Amino acid sequence: MSDERTTAGGATAALDVRWAWTRRHVLDLDDFSRTEIDAVMETADAMREVLGREVPRVPALRGKTLVTLFYEASTRTRASFELAAKALGADVINIAASGSSVQKGESLYDTVRTLQAVGSQVLVMRHGASGAPYLVAQHVQMNVVNAGDGWHAHPTQGLLDLYTMRSHLGDLRGKRVVIVGDIAHSRVARSNLWGLTTMGAQVVICAPPTLLPYGMRPSVAPVEDPLALPRVQVETDLDRAVEGADVVMALRLQLERMTAGLLPSLREYARLYQVNEERLSRARTGALVMHPGPVNEGVEISPAVARSLQSVIEEQVTNGVAVRMAVLYLLARGKP
Repeated sequence: MSDERTTAGGATAALDVRWAWTRRHVLDLDDFSRTEIDAVMETADAMREVLGREVPRVPALRGKTLVTLFYEASTRTRASFELAAKALGADVINIAASGSSVQKGESLYDTVRTLQAVGSQVLVMRHGASGAPYLVAQHVQMNVVNAGDGWHAHPTQGLLDLYTMRSHLGDLRGKRVVIVGDIAHSRVARSNLWGLTTMGAQVVICAPPTLLPYGMRPSVAPVEDPLALPRVQVETDLDRAVEGADVVMALRLQLERMTAGLLPSLREYARLYQVNEERLSRARTGALVMHPGPVNEGVEISPAVARSLQSVIEEQVTNGVAVRMAVLYLLARGKP
């Protein structure tokens, strides 16, 4: 059962009356239900309509202040959150740790309490330590959105990836999604695993054994801990992994997070795990090619594939604004 609701200052979307958003924070997708993900997807449809207007602005967050607090470098995530907040009418303050009191020795706790004290209602934060947004969420009244924490999670990237797939494939149940690359160090991969399995996709991860999470390595017994990553198909042969794939998502090698000795060389990695035209021919006709960025062409993906008609890499970036608008809007209308 659904009804027509006017959202975000005039954008109308058919929203399921069974769901009600009650989250104060968005920290990862591991505890999202299918209904909650559908809520984000449907709201993002409305936000994309807003962005298509001559003046892409609505007053949904007028009077609210959003702070982006980034302890690590970012282009896509930071810019899209800023654009999303401004499109919803919020005031935006951007803070980089490199230019803040953090350099004077201020703790994370004191930094976020200061931001709350000056009147911000929403905090979007990226931090190099896994779990940092969870710690912050326990000590502030602000809504906290995790924009990436260490190797752990990047929930809005996972949501925008789901949204991009849904736009082309519809219902993701039964769709074969292959994620290839540096799985072990990728917060994007972890959030995508939770989101995709919740939505019923058949997920295949592919990487050298040294770049797989410990519990997923072929030589290690599967982890039965219910809090561990969801059970998915694991392959170390990319040619076999992409057979019949509906989506192939490449991940960059996160060399800044690696210790020495995990790979023989970049050339060897590209030879065995690069998504190129020959390998993509094994997937379904018209299979989507995705990458969360930044892209290292010639390493994890060939230039020809990255710029092909099957590539939706730039569309992922565009959809990121609508999805992040949806998240901010739902937080604003949910549990106080």
